[in-house]
Order: sequence, then C-alpha cells, then structure tokens
Amino acid sequence: MFEDFLREAIDYALSIGASYAEARYQKDSVESVMLKNGVPEISASSIHKGIAVRVLVGNSLGFASTSTLTKASVRKIIEDAIAMSRAASKIIVKGESLGEGRICRGSVNIKPRVKWSTIDTEDKIEYLRDIDRSILEASDKIGVKLPSRILTFEKWELEKHVVNSDGADVVHIVPRTMASYILTLYHPQKGTLQRIQELGESRGWEAVEKWNLVETLRDEVENLCNILLNGVEPPKDVVDVVVGSEVVGLICHESAGHPAEADRVLGREAAQAGETYVKPNMIGERIGSEIVTVVDDPRIPGSFGYYLYDEEGVEARERVLIGNGVINELLHNRETAKVFNVESNGSARASQYDREPIIRMANTFMKPGDYTFHELLEDISLGVYIKSNQEWNIDDKRWNQRYVGVEAYKIVDGEIREPVRNPVLEITTRDFYSSIDAIGRKLFFKAGYCGKSEPMQAIPVWFGGPDVRLRKVRISARPTQ
Repeated sequence: MFEDFLREAIDYALSIGASYAEARYQKDSVESVMLKNGVPEISASSIHKGIAVRVLVGNSLGFASTSTLTKASVRKIIEDAIAMSRAASKIIVKGESLGEGRICRGSVNIKPRVKWSTIDTEDKIEYLRDIDRSILEASDKIGVKLPSRILTFEKWELEKHVVNSDGADVVHIVPRTMASYILTLYHPQKGTLQRIQELGESRGWEAVEKWNLVETLRDEVENLCNILLNGVEPPKDVVDVVVGSEVVGLICHESAGHPAEADRVLGREAAQAGETYVKPNMIGERIGSEIVTVVDDPRIPGSFGYYLYDEEGVEARERVLIGNGVINELLHNRETAKVFNVESNGSARASQYDREPIIRMANTFMKPGDYTFHELLEDISLGVYIKSNQEWNIDDKRWNQRYVGVEAYKIVDGEIREPVRNPVLEITTRDFYSSIDAIGRKLFFKAGYCGKSEPMQAIPVWFGGPDVRLRKVRISARPTQ
C-alpha cells in the first residue's frame, strides 16, 4: 500500500521545514444494492483512494491530499501543506502543537469468512426480494399496506496505512457490511407508521447470513402492524419508563459522545456540527446516577466502528465518558490533548483519504447492569416501555432532547400490556442520566454513519446499550398521522 511513498513523504517534509509530518494512504471500496418497492433501484460500486499528508510548521498544521499516486504528486502536496502552514503561522497568535499519545507500530487485517465478491449481484438482489415478499405477505394477512419499502445492502472495504515522524506505522484492512431498511406502513383509518433501521459489522457477507433478515423483518412488520392498528395513547404526565437499548444507544451517542468531543468543547465545531454543554472545568462533575457508565470503545471485535490505531498512530482504548454518573474524560486527538494537558486517547479519524483527521466516536454505549428485563418491569404499576425509535431531535448544545417511540407498550402491574402509539420522551441530558435507577444485563448495538465537519465526514459507528428504567419522568404523545 505505497509504503515507500509514505516514508519518503515523511523524510521530504522534515527536510524542507516541517517539525512533524504524517502521511496516510487510504482506499475505500464501496458497493451497494437497493430494492425499492420490489424493484432494483441501485447496483453500484466505487473506489476512492489517495494519499494525504499533514505537517506542523511553526505553530500551524497544514493538510493536503492527492489521488495521483506518483512521487511527484506526493512531493507537491507536501510543499502545498508546508506553504499553508507557514502562511497561517504569520497570522495565528496561539497556534497549535501536538501532545503525547501511545504511538504504535502494528497492523489489523480482518479476513471475511464470506467475501462479497463470492456472492453475485443477482443473488444479493434476490435475497432482498425474499425479504420484500415476506414482509408484504405478513402485512397483507393483517390488513395493513406497505406502500413504501426501501431495502439496502452495502459493503465498505477499507485499506489504510499511516506513517508519521514520531514513529507510527500502522495498517488497517477492514471489510464492513451493512443492511438498512425504511418501511412505511399505511391503514386508511389508522394512518401511517414508519420504521428506519440500520445494521452493520466489520466482517464479510457472513454478517448478512447471521442477521436472518427474512425472519427478523417479518417479525418486526407484524409488531408494527399491531402498533398501527391497536396502539392506544400513552399514559400522560409523570410515570416510570423502560427505555429500550436502541433508544439508549442513540441517547448515549448524542448526549454523551458528541458533547465529549474536545474540539466541540473548545468551540471549534460550533458553526458546523454544533456546540456542547460540557465545559473544560466540568471533568468530575456529576451528571447522572451512580450506576450509569457510558464509554466509547473502538476495539470491540466485529463492531462497525472498529479500529485499533487512530489516524495519528495512537493506540485505541476504552474512553470512559461518564463513569458512575460523573463526567470522566473527553475524546481527544493529539492537538486537543496538548491543550488539556492529557494524553491522546486515540480518537482521530478521517472518513476518506482527502479528509483531515478530526475527533470522532467509534462505538458509544452504556455499560450493562445486572437486571433481567422482567426485573426492570416488576415494580412498575403504570408506565411505558419504549422499545424502538422513529423520530428524534436534540438542541445545539446536546442538552434538551426528544424521542418518539415506534414500537412501545403500556406497563401495568409489572407486565407488558397493549401497544402504545407515538409516546414522546422529552427530557434534558442530566434528567435522563439522573432518572435511571436500574440497568438491564443484556447489551445490544445498532449501526449508523455519524456526520460531522465541513466538508462532511460520515464515519461508521455503533450505538449501544442495555434496556434501562427511568423513575418518574414526563411522557406525552405525538399526534397520530
């Protein structure tokens, strides 16, 4: 993967004035197939590859990239990056420098059990048709229409090699597989209901085989039909609520992960991806109950956000964002680590070769507790179980947030009862984490792409968590459509 180009790039950058240099080769091979309402809509593939360099000259970092993989082109982008740094250093007062981190040499090579290339495109499309026929049959039997169905398989194979002047030399070869679906259900008297879901893992086609999507989606459609036809209004005002793992994972990503990005804390994302309620002096401040711990960990085998070394060659580790209810640490690259006088915790990621590494999450989740699902319910006299999510929003500082359940049920005397339609949990970040008094023992994940920066970088991540119980929170209802 152009090892000689990368090492020569470092030597050349140092020889013409850089005090630090890094070079990264990255190749992203993407393939997708889509079935829309039973008709193949997309069957496409693309390859995006090139080399990027980043240099530190004076007190400024410069970045440049090229898709022309020649020594002359690589030298040209190094010269451009250094010229950029020198120009910026003349007008920057404080400037930038790099902190410490555990710089590594190593490689990751995930070998899929079933390569995507061994499955014909027609076979992939036929599998999507099998899913489509199954869910149509299930909804027709119940008397609900499925007028809009979008089913997708996607492959994203990553090859990446990072070298820098501080001794890093790391390689990642990671295949990723994803499936997604958008389903819209309709009944003339009951209105519409929509479900959006994404699955993803760092492995080959065997992930699709494991998901058993024909049966899984059929079961889900049957449950959604029941919600649409028989769902009642949720109990209003203050009740106990069991929040399902899918919603918990999303909340952890949005209200613990994003706010802990150190570049946000420093105000550098305000005009692009938003601000944060977290201030530099809030490390050690209580924000939740003692049983709540939220972490971000790239090292989970098979996870969609998997990596062992970041784009600065720093070894990845578990980052404890909230530890026993207390804000514990931020997500750092080497630049912000220097500002906060800590070591980088390996959070620098770039979505493609022509994007600069910035602070990103990987797999953000709440640590499980020791309650069974039955134990979460057993002493609730009246409440709501919000199993999955259909709509959400959160304010710019990641403090006030709102989640509308799609599959949800009443809880009466410790048991799941009739389905509930459109329950709304509207709550602040502190109130959510502080209201949790019990956490389930089973941990679940869903996949997605997290967007940030300008130009946009969509990065693969997992959202995760167990089911949790909230005491005495306010529930409302969104009007039925």
